[in-house]
Amino acid sequence: MAELLEALLLEIPEVVETERLLLCAVRAGQGAVVNAAVAESIEELRPWMPWARQVPSVEESETFAREGQAKWLAREVIDFSWFRRSDDVLVGRGGLHTIEWSIPKFEIGYWVRSSCARQGYATEATRALCDFARDRLGAKRLEIGSDARNVPSRRVAEKCGFVLEGILRQARRDNSGALADACVYARVF
Repeated sequence: MAELLEALLLEIPEVVETERLLLCAVRAGQGAVVNAAVAESIEELRPWMPWARQVPSVEESETFAREGQAKWLAREVIDFSWFRRSDDVLVGRGGLHTIEWSIPKFEIGYWVRSSCARQGYATEATRALCDFARDRLGAKRLEIGSDARNVPSRRVAEKCGFVLEGILRQARRDNSGALADACVYARVF
């Protein structure tokens, strides 16, 4: 409880800059732009993201953005929308989830819209999130979890210095309902 009270008092920057990206705190008003990216990318997201069974409505995406803002303020989730600096296009989303302030430990989750995939954005943003979590939030442990078959996500974790701690057999269900193995990557400071 004391750790959460301390976390609530942290001044957490709402923008993190990288060479090509602005990671902006999820806020009300981002629903339509996120919805367009999800609609474009649903086929690529569906196998890996439990929330990507179907394209949400714009209203559902806006509700999710507003819920994200509330969770940010409560220090339950620290999520960002990633905008390309050159043209303000939403490249993807990701941030710090499954927070344990008593350690402090965070799980990094992310996705990239299909038209921006395989251009290094996930790696660039994940590196920035690692530095942010360590330097601004005092992280001692970061984790990335993924379906064992999600090779691009696993590659991001490895490029960012995460170590595969284990493959948990039949630890999750994919969106088809089938059991799937899950990878757990970690980085400690």
